[in-house]
Amino acid sequence: MKKEPTTLRYIHILGTVVFFSSVSSIVILLALYLNQRLKTSLFLVDDVSSNPLTSHSLPLPPPPPPPHSLPPPLPTPSSFRSSDVTEEEVMGRAVAAPRDTMMNETHPKIAFMFLTRWNLPLSPLWEMFFKGHEGFYSIYVHTSPEFTEEPPASSVFYKKRIPSKTVEWGKSSMMDAEKRLLSHALREPSNARFVLLSETCIPLFNFTTIYTYLTRSTLSFLGSFDDPRRVGRGRYNPKMFPHVSLSDWRKGNQWFEISRRVAAEIVSDRRYYAVFEEHCRAPCYIDEHYLSTLVNKICPEMNSNRTVTWVDWSRGGSHPARKFHVSTLDPLMKLAPYLYGI
Repeated sequence: MKKEPTTLRYIHILGTVVFFSSVSSIVILLALYLNQRLKTSLFLVDDVSSNPLTSHSLPLPPPPPPPHSLPPPLPTPSSFRSSDVTEEEVMGRAVAAPRDTMMNETHPKIAFMFLTRWNLPLSPLWEMFFKGHEGFYSIYVHTSPEFTEEPPASSVFYKKRIPSKTVEWGKSSMMDAEKRLLSHALREPSNARFVLLSETCIPLFNFTTIYTYLTRSTLSFLGSFDDPRRVGRGRYNPKMFPHVSLSDWRKGNQWFEISRRVAAEIVSDRRYYAVFEEHCRAPCYIDEHYLSTLVNKICPEMNSNRTVTWVDWSRGGSHPARKFHVSTLDPLMKLAPYLYGI
């Protein structure tokens, strides 16, 4: 009878040790997860339409080789005159374009697609990012149609605007603009990866690091997750059935980085897009649900189910506070040489 209190004390001590060990392990794992999230983000954007919940993260590639280790760029193929063809023709040619990068190129290109309202206030930062890597990227800019200002002829953004139409946030016109950018970019057979960016997005690594990371990946980076909340499944319209079921329904970040095959699938889709155009109305926002649901339905094996664009959600809300106002350009330019290793 006298040994029972001693036994109970040992049990209590052992239980306390196990409890605090478990708590410590959870804290360590959470810290590692958050650290990995930041490390696997290639771009930082301040204006997104959904909070991306990511799944498994991929490690960063090995340290990038010096710029001179990249193969010498080939001459850029002659671009077509977009104004000479209709939007339907551009879409049709994009659908008919090769779904694999043309093998006659010694290296693939990354298509940087900017969806903007007016000009690009952070363009000097991007100019620094692109400098010295001509032939390894393509640029496409979609602005409001009334904006006709051209940057200087020396700029990498000179004559990179595509024929555009008015875009309204949360409406199908937003998705039309994204498809318009993809259609133009797919016409360049050497474009292998496609990145959608806003005018307030900045690159977090130098060009060689981002180029290596994206071109070596076999998966696309498009957020696609099942959100059981009102802002997720709660936006599903039963009228979409049977084409799109609740089990198909996904939510994701508007900003993506995708492979050529996935880009071709998106531009080719007519069936599911018509369903979303008809039945995805506020509080359903097509740019938050269409791509993530489409990719989940037709090519889930091609997607990593996460994004490489990071945003600070610490202030909450559907749109984070704008961080990269034009006034931030000067301090960003001072940091750029250290950030990009120039």
